[in-house]
Amino acid sequence: MNLESFQNRVLPVKNKLFRFAMKFVGSEEEAKDVVQEVFIRVWNGREQMNEVQNWEAWCMRITKNLSLDRIRSISRKQTDPIEESFNVHNEALTPHESTEIQESMQRINQLIAALPEKQRQVIHLRDVEGYSYNEICEILELDMNQVKVNLFRARNAVREKLMKINAYGL
Repeated sequence: MNLESFQNRVLPVKNKLFRFAMKFVGSEEEAKDVVQEVFIRVWNGREQMNEVQNWEAWCMRITKNLSLDRIRSISRKQTDPIEESFNVHNEALTPHESTEIQESMQRINQLIAALPEKQRQVIHLRDVEGYSYNEICEILELDMNQVKVNLFRARNAVREKLMKINAYGL
């Protein structure tokens, strides 16, 4: 890999890598450090990388592994508010509607944060980042059935809890 292919294949996924790292480490500075380390590892190993078919998925896997290493070293875990990932801002909304959306997104973020780790990772990659099932399999090193089961369970858990919350008017 030369500098041009690095710039064309790896650098364009910087924001996705950052958002993914943020979900693990919960700190902008830590996430920036993780992404920088990903780029360093990819660049340093560029000679052996001719067999990599999906650069984005490969970089996401490195990001996941480095983020988990970072979490272990600092032994804390937080999540980024989901409304920042979705960028829910619309000037056409009334202040009341905007507040309702923000509160709903906050609830969803809390529900997702309470999910088991695998489910949280899969729902983030699929529903926030928009990765395909095959890419999620590569990134998380899971088989297709595990990805589908974890996504189904995560969505179901969030849906059921939201229905309970809305039914009681909380």
